[in-house]
Amino acid sequence: MNDYQIFTDATADLTAELMQGLPEAKILEMEILMDGKSYTYGPEGNIDVPTFYSLLNTDTDVKTSSINPEEYLEAFESVLKEGKDVLYLCFTSGLSGTYNTASFICRDLKDQYPDRKIYCVDSLCASIGEAFFVYEALKRQKEGYSIDELYEWCSYSRRSVAHWFTLDSFDYLVKGGRISPAVAAIGSALQIKPLLSVDEDGKLYVPAKTRGRKSSIATLLKKVDTDWKKDVDNKILVGHGNCPEEAQEMKEKILARHPEADVTIMNVGPVIGCHTGPSILAVVYYQ
Repeated sequence: MNDYQIFTDATADLTAELMQGLPEAKILEMEILMDGKSYTYGPEGNIDVPTFYSLLNTDTDVKTSSINPEEYLEAFESVLKEGKDVLYLCFTSGLSGTYNTASFICRDLKDQYPDRKIYCVDSLCASIGEAFFVYEALKRQKEGYSIDELYEWCSYSRRSVAHWFTLDSFDYLVKGGRISPAVAAIGSALQIKPLLSVDEDGKLYVPAKTRGRKSSIATLLKKVDTDWKKDVDNKILVGHGNCPEEAQEMKEKILARHPEADVTIMNVGPVIGCHTGPSILAVVYYQ
């Protein structure tokens, strides 16, 4: 019997378009603090992506908060009491303490519900990368994977999701402490644009820098050309912070080179956007 519920968190930036025709994934909302004011990001939240970016600038004090234990208990127990099992695909532990909190709650619930299966997976993914991972899991749930089969697939495949981002500015990386102001000043003077990715531990890092925005976008396209395993899945996600025209251009360029690709444009939401700023442009695919 394939009777289990997949959960994820709002970090994944899931959209109805991406989820169309797939089983429902329950999304746990997350708190965003902007200049001391609390907002909730998620399906029933009080801030959406356009509003977030309209409020965001380099002087804005932005913080994200992990999902609290009570929220996990309430969400998971509502399913367990119905006699269903739980599979939670969680925001990478490399960028948040969310996974540790969720794992603790899952262990506690296993004692209370010994007849139920409760799995918590560290996705090692973030934003639209996490969305891609959840999308692939839901596809397999629809195909009839048992919860044990899907847990095994998730544990094996999570490092196969490629995340590549470029930014137009170092400002938010400086603010987040990822690079020094001196390095940022030199990079800005030389029109250097950082290229970012997520490593095997799910941590954000800067593997390369390019000269100018056009060059950084060209590098993203080259990554798709060389690393994308289209024989595994033809889905490619293009994400952006607040630059829809560039995202559309990226989609068109991918399709011109790879007409067999299924490309979906998505927003990079507040949980990651507060660290990258509004100029983020990303591609996600199987590698």
